[in-house]
Amino acid sequence: MRYAEVLCVNSWQVKRYIDQYSGSSIIGFSAEYLHHVEELYSKAQANWSEVLKPTCPSETAKGEEFKESASSALQLQIDAYSSFLESFAKLARSAWTEFDLWLMGTGLLLMILSVITQAYILVRLNAVCQPSDQECPSSRIIPKLSFAFTLVTIRAASLLSNSYILAEGRVTNFLLATSCIAGVWSSATNGNFTIEEFIFLLLNIFARFGIELGMSKQIAGPTATKDHPVSIICDIFGSSFCNVSMDIFPIISLAMVTCIVLKLIAYAVHQRFLKYFIICGTILSYAFIANYWASESTLLSHTKAVQEIGRSLAPRFVYAIGGLSLVISVLWRLFAPVDSLKFNKRITSLSAAMLCSWSPTILMLLGRQGAFVALICITGAWCIIMLQQKYQKDSKLDITGSCVANPVSVTQWSLLAVCLFYLTGHW
Repeated sequence: MRYAEVLCVNSWQVKRYIDQYSGSSIIGFSAEYLHHVEELYSKAQANWSEVLKPTCPSETAKGEEFKESASSALQLQIDAYSSFLESFAKLARSAWTEFDLWLMGTGLLLMILSVITQAYILVRLNAVCQPSDQECPSSRIIPKLSFAFTLVTIRAASLLSNSYILAEGRVTNFLLATSCIAGVWSSATNGNFTIEEFIFLLLNIFARFGIELGMSKQIAGPTATKDHPVSIICDIFGSSFCNVSMDIFPIISLAMVTCIVLKLIAYAVHQRFLKYFIICGTILSYAFIANYWASESTLLSHTKAVQEIGRSLAPRFVYAIGGLSLVISVLWRLFAPVDSLKFNKRITSLSAAMLCSWSPTILMLLGRQGAFVALICITGAWCIIMLQQKYQKDSKLDITGSCVANPVSVTQWSLLAVCLFYLTGHW
């Protein structure tokens, strides 16, 4: 009797879960099979009241007859509930744990072929770029290659664990910080420490804080209030300080990104009309972004008109300016007279124009953390490039020579790209 009652409660829990999952899930279960499972539950529930009657012996009923009838009824009820639970288990397995192995194998094969193709192309390019009288200094490249391979292997192995997948941003940031610490230690040992290595190491601290902040948005309830790093900082400095910082820091980051973008335009874009148009459009766009963020701030009191302009019109102006800048860049490329610049400089100029035209739109879509992410991306790229140039100088290699790519720098850029994904608030 107790076993039948437990099965009744368990079946009711499963039925409630089926109803909630079917109502909230986009995919859901098969309608035909779901109807079959519901019929089994309804049948089991209809018999439950009939089963309870024989379990109450009447004055005229004999003991043996009562035991036999009660035992038989309870066994039928147990079978009914077990059939319902087994049917739902089969339904769940068909929806969640049965995969198309053919398509999975095809995808794995395509991935392996892609890796082989890229490796072959890199080997060919390495052979083409290497002069016949120049050899790669294996004594310097082998330790770096081994260290980079170790980092990549650990990163690949971490994806085999569900716990590490959930903390992928933290794991990647840890590996990136490990490579930075190893680089600082190696440079300090050899006596050629540079400020870029320290900046890149410091950048990892800000990246880790940004990843934690992005993950805290996904954590609901009291789990994000006690031992979470963001909550610890707010407890130390006070919640008011955190609120003010959350409003001011994006504006400061946006101002720094604006200065970097304007310097890039002035340096890379050589066509005068295109340069001044993009500069004016960029300044206006970033001003609208700052206005949009300020209109959402609780620190300032705004009228309804200002809030309407900031929240509704500012994003549209940013998108319109970005689209107009892109169209003018394309038209300039098609119809403008051919200048005396070299081909690579023209490509650099147009690429910078298109990047600067779309950067405000990208920052608008990324939200308040967008400027911070862009600042880390630009600073990290600058540090990696400077460290790469240092590696070339230490190796006494020409820019066009072979083995100019430091494998650790390549690995760091790959890890930084993953960190940037989680910095944008993804989880």
